[in-house]
Amino acid sequence: MAETLPDGTMMHSDALLERARQGDKNAQGKLVQLWYKRIYNFSYKFFFDHDLAMEVSQKTFISMHRNLIGLQDVARFKSWLYTIAVNYCREELRKRKTTRSVSLNDFPAGEDEVSYRWETSSGRSDNPEKQFRHTELSDLLQQCLMELSAEQREVVIMKEYEGLKFREIADALQVSENTVKSRMYYGLDGLKKILEKKNITKEALGYEL
Repeated sequence: MAETLPDGTMMHSDALLERARQGDKNAQGKLVQLWYKRIYNFSYKFFFDHDLAMEVSQKTFISMHRNLIGLQDVARFKSWLYTIAVNYCREELRKRKTTRSVSLNDFPAGEDEVSYRWETSSGRSDNPEKQFRHTELSDLLQQCLMELSAEQREVVIMKEYEGLKFREIADALQVSENTVKSRMYYGLDGLKKILEKKNITKEALGYEL
């Protein structure tokens, strides 16, 4: 699957978190800078919609500012932040289910969203034809991902694209690691079947499922 962002881009010190917890605005701003792209990417992959991803991201960091002082264990910051993002994603999903069934057609990818699609820097190329094909395949995989249940989609995105460990995902979703592994197994199995149904091979995608 697509490469995750390197852990080095997300490094932060306990001292930075402590300053942020104590109300240091500069430290809080630094945390937003460090984590915004990750939370946005998770939300975008979940919805395949730029506006919804922006909405969830903004709500997540507003909540972070308001509730960070209550985070007792700074080592849990990553999973805690994803918990907030997941809850807002679920909230938005519930809102839409009350008015209409959620389908891929509800989340069209506009021309202005190309720069936001699937942050995989290794896929960028100076070759326009190759880059166009990469974008097409990324969107195709995203469409397949949207056919999974929300629970399976959450886990697949967190593990395969965000690079979280099973225990971190379990902590973020507040379920057992076995539950996470089960959702991961059925999610990846579901993706394989969807791709097979569309006659798409993993070699064509360039991702390992």
